[in-house]
Amino acid sequence: MKISEYAVKNYQFTLIMFLMAAAVGITTLLTMPRSEDPDVESPQFAMIIVYPGTSPKDMEELVVDPIEDKVNELEDIKRIRTTISDGLAVFRVEFKYESDPDEKYQELIRELNSLRSELPKDIYSIDVNKFQPSDVNILQIALISENASRATLKKTAESLQDELEKIPMLKNVEIQGLPEQIVRIELRLEKIAQMHIPMDAIISSLQSEMANIPGGSVVAGSKSFNIKTSGNYTNLEEIRNTIVYTANGKNILLSDVADASITFEEATHITRLNGHRCVFVVAAQKSGLNITQTQKVYKPVLKQFEATLPSNIAMVNHFDQADNVNGRLAGLGKDFLIAILLVSITLLPLGGRAATIVMISIPLSLAIGLVLLNLLGISLNQLSIVGLVVALGLLVDDSIVVVENIERWMRDGHSRLDATIKATRQIGLAVVGCTVTLIIAFMPLVFLPEGAGDFIRGLPLAVIMAVLASMLVSLTIIPFLSSRILKDKGDDHGNIFLRGLQRLIHGSYSRLLDKALQKPVITLVAAGIIFFASLQLFPIIGFGLFPASEKPQFIINTITPLQTNLERTDTVSRYVERVVSAIPEVSFFATNVGKGNPRIYYNVSQENEHTDFAQTFVQLDEHASPEKKLEIINTLRDQFNQYPGAKIEVKNFEQGPPVAAPIEIRLIGDNLDTLRALAGRVEHMLKQTEGTLYVNNPVSNLKSDMRVVINQDKARMTGISTVDIDRTVRLAVAGLDMGSFSDAEGEDYNIHLTTPKQERATLASLENLFVNNRQGAAVPLAQIAGLQLETSPLRIDHYNKNRMVSVSAFVKKGYLNDKVIREVVSKMESTKLPAGYSFMMGGDVEAGNESFGGLGTVIIVTVFMFVAVLVLMFKTFKSTLIVLSVIPLGVVGAVIALFLTGNSLSFVAIIGLIALAGVEVKNSILLVDFTNQLRAQGKSIEEAIREAGEVRFLPIVLTSLTAIGGLMPIALSVNPLISPLAIVLIGGLISSTLLSRIVTPVVYKLIPPKVV
Repeated sequence: MKISEYAVKNYQFTLIMFLMAAAVGITTLLTMPRSEDPDVESPQFAMIIVYPGTSPKDMEELVVDPIEDKVNELEDIKRIRTTISDGLAVFRVEFKYESDPDEKYQELIRELNSLRSELPKDIYSIDVNKFQPSDVNILQIALISENASRATLKKTAESLQDELEKIPMLKNVEIQGLPEQIVRIELRLEKIAQMHIPMDAIISSLQSEMANIPGGSVVAGSKSFNIKTSGNYTNLEEIRNTIVYTANGKNILLSDVADASITFEEATHITRLNGHRCVFVVAAQKSGLNITQTQKVYKPVLKQFEATLPSNIAMVNHFDQADNVNGRLAGLGKDFLIAILLVSITLLPLGGRAATIVMISIPLSLAIGLVLLNLLGISLNQLSIVGLVVALGLLVDDSIVVVENIERWMRDGHSRLDATIKATRQIGLAVVGCTVTLIIAFMPLVFLPEGAGDFIRGLPLAVIMAVLASMLVSLTIIPFLSSRILKDKGDDHGNIFLRGLQRLIHGSYSRLLDKALQKPVITLVAAGIIFFASLQLFPIIGFGLFPASEKPQFIINTITPLQTNLERTDTVSRYVERVVSAIPEVSFFATNVGKGNPRIYYNVSQENEHTDFAQTFVQLDEHASPEKKLEIINTLRDQFNQYPGAKIEVKNFEQGPPVAAPIEIRLIGDNLDTLRALAGRVEHMLKQTEGTLYVNNPVSNLKSDMRVVINQDKARMTGISTVDIDRTVRLAVAGLDMGSFSDAEGEDYNIHLTTPKQERATLASLENLFVNNRQGAAVPLAQIAGLQLETSPLRIDHYNKNRMVSVSAFVKKGYLNDKVIREVVSKMESTKLPAGYSFMMGGDVEAGNESFGGLGTVIIVTVFMFVAVLVLMFKTFKSTLIVLSVIPLGVVGAVIALFLTGNSLSFVAIIGLIALAGVEVKNSILLVDFTNQLRAQGKSIEEAIREAGEVRFLPIVLTSLTAIGGLMPIALSVNPLISPLAIVLIGGLISSTLLSRIVTPVVYKLIPPKVV
């Protein structure tokens, strides 16, 4: 090829260009963004509406229905899922994946603002949050103390928060597990009643004193001055001295009728590390940064801060994602070095000089590939690095073929320069064709839809960029180096490794090929039987979308009976701590009572606050194997299943898009009672299905509420309105938030108006309550209202505006997800549902449909492009068909490899099967192309087939061995997300290399193409 000839004759220019590429590649490696997982941003948002004291049904009618109607009118809406509970509605709004997240975020904000006037006026808050992978916390630090006061812990945590917020790379630095500091004003209701002070007077006095009205500006001479007014409260004494009422010419101060103090809100989130009282300080990293560099900045800050801590507070940085990333990168780096060593061993038959030339193509190709990846905005993460390791076994293929062909020409007596130019010209088109087909084979993976496609995209792009770079290197720098470094061989038959391989080829392969060519039909039938027999293994190995994480960490969810108080839930969580602490491999366990652990995994969000829930985040020793982790998880499951009075679930972290559980059945209908009855039947069915675990039915129980029943006749007679009664009850139970103020030191405090009580309200809080009538006279609440127990739904769920109940389950170890799911789907399809009610599958079924949805079109385009390139190369359909005949032979080895290693056909394994087609075809192109060349030189079909088979057997075997060597460390790795990819490719390469060297020549003999 002309580019090769130019590179050889202008070697100075070639050398400078590639030295530049190497230098830029090294710089890119050191500076490009690094993270544990790819940075994927999807147009998904969470809208959180807080409306305290509102029942789920009222929340549905007053808030949810109008918002859903409005949001559903937006363009590109994919789905809206809403969870409605007491005083809280959480909307999960998902747009079509191709939508612009920032644009859709602004649309949501606009629609909510336009709707604000139609919603209840006393809604506490409306928040819209984006789902961003970069919101995953990279740090979770515990400040531990058994005896420090809350105020001291707060001050210390805020100091650490301030230090971390100064680091430009960090964001979302938050304190968790510590209630907010407030000013609590406890009204003495009896005294207020005696003095006939209207409640409205006290509330309005406090609110008016907190108003901060700017005074404006005045001009004095040539200058302008701002006028500052008296402003807000600045200290507790000012609050106590607030005039709340005037009677008989006398001012009544707040301190006369209430006690005001600085204290903390009611604790709703209890946190411990390894059983010790603590608060957590967490931080996330801004998008697109290098986490290793970020760690170098915050580590000295943490060390310096730790030195300033008082003696009774300890700081433990128990979760640092940078350590995980560095460990993973180091592990992959080790795999990389092992792969290079294995590749170098497979190159021994080429000889020392030839092997050295081929090895030079590795760093050069990777350097160029890294530069291209960086230009495409791909970070250095677990998937892009795996892509580079996969490419390692493929990027030397082109160089091996070129160098081997040059050496063969030199053995035939040509000079180095002459052999280089002629050999490269002979093989050049085939090298380009091989690379193009390989790139096309990986293209469907680049265009995989939805979040799973975005998540995996770095892997195929890394392969494509590296292989593209290797083609450029093999046609330029490799010919140049060959023309300068290779030794003139003359009649030399190569080194001992090459001679041994050639004897093996002549001794075994040639004989086998002769017999196959004598009986071509029988050979094809035998190959067909092997292929169809291998397909029978698919039902046995099963299908599992995404595997569990290999990280040495898991979570334990403690779910106590409905409406259990925080203290009882805390008691159960302490039992969990005692069990976990006895496991030798456990390094840390972070307990969160009343709330989920802060977000530390890309597809797991923090659970909202509720008193009957606790979560323990367990981290094992970094050397604990995935097998040991699974053993611990199963042991704990067996032990916790025996615990009475609570459900304790041990869950592994899962890879892939977030799903509630692998099995999820969504029942859709209108009547809540009917849905509840259907959910009970589905729950029973799931529990009877073999292999299910942790069956969850969110509506299995109704919650009990206390309703204040007002005697309307008595209330009217005494001149008391319903709103006055409701406000008094709220004052006694939850309290009223009056606003906030800042003291002289800039510390912010919320002012909370309530009645005297312990930290949490009890039934006693409703005793001796008085309600003011319009004249200010106090009327005992007991005279006009009473308490009554009633049941109500715990929550109401919506799916695309329809009422929905989701019943879910996990799958036990030893059972294949898809088999259990198929059985569940079969049972659901045979279940007769009432008119107007339906079901749909979520979980793995929905995730699989979305992960592979739309892939059919991409594969169709890929197949036609595949065929088009082959037709363009060979100019005949017969040659194309001969090349494509190798694909089924690779499937044989791939399926057998999955079966032998105990892997199911996962998302990544399917990616491996698609990529395998390109790798196989690459080898067949070399064989068919050379056979055609020999026939064009006048040789008969059988002569050309035999000679091409023997001559091309060596480079094909070498390229297959280097690919297997490069993939072996990934196949043996403990990461279940990526190892099936390597296992599929290795198995497919072995079977296609062995079988296709026989089958391809046979197919060629049966349908010999026309030679142009």
